[in-house]
Amino acid sequence: MDEKKLGPFTPTPGRIMLVGLGVLLLIIAISTSMGGINAYQSLREANTAATTGTAPAEPAATPEPAAP
Repeated sequence: MDEKKLGPFTPTPGRIMLVGLGVLLLIIAISTSMGGINAYQSLREANTAATTGTAPAEPAATPEPAAP
């Protein structure tokens, strides 16, 4: 009784798990390189401002105290 040898691309449970983890790592790397969730929120605000024709709200600048 000869057992069949596994080929290099034969899916096994371990190999499927490694491919899944690799895909997850790739998604995390792409998300990090794009700036994460904060950059996404900024893009949404910019898109809203561009479609409505208004400028995005900027934080109010505080005046610096005058030198004596």
